[in-house]
Amino acid sequence: MNKKTHSASNDVGTLAEDARALMAATADVAGEKVVEARERLSVALDRSKEIYGRVRDQAVDGVRAVDDAVREHPYQAIAFGVGVGALIGLLLTRRFSRNANHQE
Repeated sequence: MNKKTHSASNDVGTLAEDARALMAATADVAGEKVVEARERLSVALDRSKEIYGRVRDQAVDGVRAVDDAVREHPYQAIAFGVGVGALIGLLLTRRFSRNANHQE
């Protein structure tokens, strides 16, 4: 798992823990609005768990598909990477040369 994915996973976990702590802290509060807010928070937590799980599964499936494609066609993957790198280099070179001409 890379740093960004791990960080996002930790952030989601921290948010869920904070929400659960808030629900526990307000468990003895009997106000109608508090009860309604706790119910909405509970539903939102459940929904976010489902969405996070689906997104994580889709990301893992996508990574596996790319990995399989690269393993099956390594030379095409290398050529594609070189082509994309050359295109980005060309676009950046044109952009920087255009900016240099405008500053003169």
